[in-house]
Amino acid sequence: MLRVLGFIFFITLACALLAGIHTYLYRRLVRDTVLPPRLSRVLRILIIVAGVTLPAAMILGRVDLLPFRAVLVWPAFLWLGLMFLLFSLLVLSEPIRAGVHLLRKAPADEPALAARRVFLSRAIALPVAVGATALGGLGVANALQVPRLRKVRVPLPRLPKALAGMTLVQITDLHVGQTVRRDFVEKVVARINALSPDAVVITGDLVDGSVAELAHHVAPLGGLQSKYGTFFVTGNHEYYSGVVPWMEHLRSLGIRVLRNERVALGEGEAVIDLLGVDDSGRSHPMMAAGHGADVARAAAGSDPARVKILLAHQPKEIHQASALGVDLQLSGHTHGGQLWPWGYLVGLTQPYLSGLHHHKQRTWIYVSCGTGYWGPPMRIGTSSEITHLELACDGPSLVETEDARYPGNSLA
Repeated sequence: MLRVLGFIFFITLACALLAGIHTYLYRRLVRDTVLPPRLSRVLRILIIVAGVTLPAAMILGRVDLLPFRAVLVWPAFLWLGLMFLLFSLLVLSEPIRAGVHLLRKAPADEPALAARRVFLSRAIALPVAVGATALGGLGVANALQVPRLRKVRVPLPRLPKALAGMTLVQITDLHVGQTVRRDFVEKVVARINALSPDAVVITGDLVDGSVAELAHHVAPLGGLQSKYGTFFVTGNHEYYSGVVPWMEHLRSLGIRVLRNERVALGEGEAVIDLLGVDDSGRSHPMMAAGHGADVARAAAGSDPARVKILLAHQPKEIHQASALGVDLQLSGHTHGGQLWPWGYLVGLTQPYLSGLHHHKQRTWIYVSCGTGYWGPPMRIGTSSEITHLELACDGPSLVETEDARYPGNSLA
């Protein structure tokens, strides 16, 4: 019952937020600019239709068999991104609007004052509309590419010399769902297999939808090849999508799900411990049923002298990981911000947004920008990635991004 009420509350809140944003866009872009009546009417109708289409697409777009699924989903999610950009740029322009009104002396007659307000509204609305559209177009072109290869070298002084050069490939936040489909997963798997890694790690938010909806689209992951296998930890979106069925399905694909536990990688004395924890979210009901991040439990019984690498969806686990002597944490969740200026808000909730960092000079953490994207098929200010990590005993750390895209890279 509580779960149903929580879902109803979330939907109501989301719809109210969408209604408020669309009303704001109408006022600033249409009403305040005093457009010709016919054009104003058309734009008002388009904004209303766009606002209604968004929640409809999020629900109906999950049904693969609908013949108009793509026709509904793609315009809706493109509008979601454009809406966010328009809203952000307009909000950023509000101080300009307020400053002009305060600094300039108001005309004595009302018609002149009204004309000045219209002129100012148009002077702001046109650059905002053009700028948001241009940014959106660049963001789509960036998102609809197979991820770049990011090479990361991490020095771990305690690493056995026999394991120097050991490689891990990290993918995270694929968000296989309404717009990220099987063809994307196939290209990612092909690129990973070409790297011949020692292990593949998936740090959560693999899916946005149920097993019944998406089993076909994640099936290529069963073809991942590496020396020690593929390992997975949950992200918050697995809990929205049916975490227990998904864990069972991934195991059927030969993927090892780590739930606050560890596994040894290596041979003989040359071994490291790979730790994995559940997502640390507290809002989902499953978190009260034995789920949730527990780094201490994952590290329990580990040889203190052995290198420990932690898979944790959210970067904020670094605080406990560092206190427990973890050498390297691999995370995702942030998407590197994905869509400017969203990264500034993400940075308020996570200690690191992206890249390689040495936390308190004790524990390395690498935060991937994500392999897919969530929501609008746009990336502005960041790029998706497949991360190729090389473990070293000493020497400098290094992060390199391969410039060239891969053959057949378009996801469109």
